[in-house]
Amino acid sequence: MDFSHALHLLKKGVPMAREGWNGKGLFVVMQKGYPDGIPCNKQTADAWGMEEGELFKCEPYMQINTVHGSHSMWVPSITDLFAADWVVKKEEER
Repeated sequence: MDFSHALHLLKKGVPMAREGWNGKGLFVVMQKGYPDGIPCNKQTADAWGMEEGELFKCEPYMQINTVHGSHSMWVPSITDLFAADWVVKKEEER
């Protein structure tokens, strides 16, 4: 499927991946963000010049798992946007 269809599914909470990605097990999810805010931890407070515990508001964003087992915010590349190899990431593959 193309990215527009993948984005529609991401917005519904469906994890998506590309068949053309080299990394095993990579997939993207949409995080809903924190429009009403969440108390920020010390690291976030220090980075943004806030007080620890102050409400930190965050817009929705996409996140990808990494080959090293961590997670990162993700922005699609031009190649990702025009690719037609998007697939639903099945739960048993995560």
